[in-house]
Amino acid sequence: MGNSLQDQLLRAGVASKKQAVRAKKAKNTKEKQIRKGAEHVDETAQLVEKAEAEKRAKDQALNQKRNAEAQSKAIKAQIIELIKLNRIDERGETEFRFNDSGKIKTLMLQNETREQLIKGKLNIVCVNQQYDIVPHSVATKIAERDEQAVVLANQHTETEESDDEYADFKVPDDLMW
Repeated sequence: MGNSLQDQLLRAGVASKKQAVRAKKAKNTKEKQIRKGAEHVDETAQLVEKAEAEKRAKDQALNQKRNAEAQSKAIKAQIIELIKLNRIDERGETEFRFNDSGKIKTLMLQNETREQLIKGKLNIVCVNQQYDIVPHSVATKIAERDEQAVVLANQHTETEESDDEYADFKVPDDLMW
């Protein structure tokens, strides 16, 4: 039991006497340099540190990618939830055509819903290749999360018909006073 590893390797025939002397001399040289204060460069320690640093960088990049994927899934789930809670399921006989990424799509709607889409009070959103109609306020919340989900968002106009008695009469440009 009192035998060192070096003695055990010599007895087993795995190492030779010459190798044992070289190892002992290298150990003594290293200890002597440390005692003198000379810098000792340990290549294996440097390689291990370098490998660990590379592994840490790789792990950080992988974690950032996973976090980004999880965040995009959470945003998509929020959008789907907003649509489910606020969608307008009115379908009718009047066709409403709109442009989606260069393709003309058609929805069958009631006249009132169609007019609200034109005025901008309602908007069309698309998630998972399904088109839904939602109020303008919900569409703005969806656009904050993902602008590509909002397919049609006309300018919201709040102009009510005014009670101007002279609205039908045009003022001429060349009126001289």
